Amino acid sequence: MTIITKRRSFLTGSIAASAAALLPLTVKAEAADKIQWSKTYDVVVVGSGGAGLSAGVAAAQNGASTVILEKMDIVGGNTRITGGAFNAVDPVEQEKKGIKDSVELHAEQTLKAGDYRGNPELVREFTKRAPEALQWLKDCGVVFLPGVYQVYGGLHPRAHSSTKPFGLGYIEALENKCKELNVPILLNMKVVRLVREGNLSGRVIGVEVQTKRGRTQYIRALKGVVLASGGFSANPQARALHDPRLFDLPTTNHKGATGDLIAPAQDIGAEVVGMDYIQLLPGGATTGRFIGMVSPVESVIFVNKNGDRFVAEDKRRDVIADAILGSPTKVVFGIRDADGYTAMNKGATKAFNGAFEIGDAFKADTLDELAAKLQIPAENLKKAVETYNKAVDEKKDPLGRDPKMLIHKIEKGPFYAGRLTMAVHHTMGGVAINSHAQVMDRRGQPIPGLYAAGEVSGGVHGTNRVGEMRLPRSSLSARWPEKTLLKTKRL
Repeated sequence: MTIITKRRSFLTGSIAASAAALLPLTVKAEAADKIQWSKTYDVVVVGSGGAGLSAGVAAAQNGASTVILEKMDIVGGNTRITGGAFNAVDPVEQEKKGIKDSVELHAEQTLKAGDYRGNPELVREFTKRAPEALQWLKDCGVVFLPGVYQVYGGLHPRAHSSTKPFGLGYIEALENKCKELNVPILLNMKVVRLVREGNLSGRVIGVEVQTKRGRTQYIRALKGVVLASGGFSANPQARALHDPRLFDLPTTNHKGATGDLIAPAQDIGAEVVGMDYIQLLPGGATTGRFIGMVSPVESVIFVNKNGDRFVAEDKRRDVIADAILGSPTKVVFGIRDADGYTAMNKGATKAFNGAFEIGDAFKADTLDELAAKLQIPAENLKKAVETYNKAVDEKKDPLGRDPKMLIHKIEKGPFYAGRLTMAVHHTMGGVAINSHAQVMDRRGQPIPGLYAAGEVSGGVHGTNRVGEMRLPRSSLSARWPEKTLLKTKRL
């Protein structure tokens, strides 16, 4: 069983078209030359997650008048609820732990993890500039904890965490930066159409917006529109067009991640890529939402309902998802000891502690007591832990876990467990972009005045996203348009 659907071009356009058909358009679209613009800015950014806020800040730093439009009633998108890790090569922090790394290795692991279906030019651009993006975020006020670690599905220890839980450290810092730069963030403003000079020709010159009260406004963009509106993980109908198994699954995403702007981009000629690559992630068995159990990888093991380990926990996310979906009940348990619990970042710890209330988190002084609470055979669980601890000593795991991830035994009580199932986590596909984040049309040419950043764009991750590549990609790809969009000095 595989979690990545690979039916190609005949379905590519239909997923976004289906989502767009549900939009409650209340007025007939006006011709571009007859529109009465409500407001005018140099740059209009759609979406206020990590990508949108980064785009807004970068544009303003380059002297552009900028507005950010958000359909929800709160700023932050998926970045607000993300695990909070940021993957980037960092020689200073990595060398302290004896970790060898390079931007070339980062790029190669990203391409390989996506079965080489990612665009090499895009992958190399953002892995090369990820350290720059990390420093830029620090300059914007994001405070990071010292050190690096490997997240679930991250393939290498190069993850950084902010000092605040989840993605709040990023959102709060960037939101404050927007205020400092006089970038308005307008909530309850749902973009329903992109306005182009001609139906399939000319520049994108603005957007059509529906307010919470159902009023229509048109906002003009003199230099460009940046789509940062997210993917469609929270849109069951759209997901099911590519894989019917995904219709009833929960999602780790916020409820606004419905892919609303993909279809309007297609309507004006945008190409889409990789729409049938959909990633699953272990989330809480009750809701599917993130409960923080899976990272850092070096201090967790997974066991099934029989109490047996069944997969190397440091493998690609799709490999682990296939293994979980193939387990006897499709529900498994992440197991940590006291030190492993302490090793979780603030966001993961907060999420895990909250999961006690819904019965997805467990704590016990001994493995026997933990097994009883999980209703799994105690002897099997103890054997799984014993075998794993032996692998740590010998640096050789029978399931193939990398020796660099065999550094933490599970032996110190109390012991912790999280009850996990698969949830829809990330949609790798979206509008096609080039290395300047310009949206490409069906003939492979950039659409003037239209850019995309973050999960609304496709072509970077291929079939499978490396763990915690969402944040570096969002903050960096939001800044790719600098030269082309603003025609000013690069940051």
